[in-house]
Amino acid sequence: MMSAGANNGSGPCGACKFLRKKCVKGCIFAPYFDPDQGTAHFAAVHKVFGASNASKLLLHIPAHKRLDAVVTLCYEALARVRDPVYGCVGHVFTLQQQVLNLQAELAYIQAHISTLQRLSQPPSQCALNPAQTTINSSSEVPSFTKLASNSNISTHFDQLQVQQASTEMTGFYNPSE
Repeated sequence: MMSAGANNGSGPCGACKFLRKKCVKGCIFAPYFDPDQGTAHFAAVHKVFGASNASKLLLHIPAHKRLDAVVTLCYEALARVRDPVYGCVGHVFTLQQQVLNLQAELAYIQAHISTLQRLSQPPSQCALNPAQTTINSSSEVPSFTKLASNSNISTHFDQLQVQQASTEMTGFYNPSE
């Protein structure tokens, strides 16, 4: 986006090119809108804010902060062109929703990890809380005959873990649902 524009004699800056006017030395837009891609960016800025308003804004901003202002103007103008109703606010809402979903997923995963860590501790170290380890029905516990007939006990343990975790996780976001 930076360009010497009128300073190096390479022709008009992107803004002056779009406006079809001569780019004079000291053009407020020349350092920020190059002759190539700057024209498209300035077209959006012009459509949304107008050239006069954009130049007045830049003149009232200290020179060392103008690049940030131009980047922001371009971003907001391009967002407004893409979405005339919400502009960049629609993008902000989308990002906020994404943050909320990721926070919920993180809470779910952290709770799941905590449950798995509690279940992997030996019974002597694990402080059992009756409210958390209550089993609702006898069908959730694998019977001794089923355990004895199957040499792979871990499958039954994993099923019990999943059942306990699902009863403890009510209220958390489940990404698989």
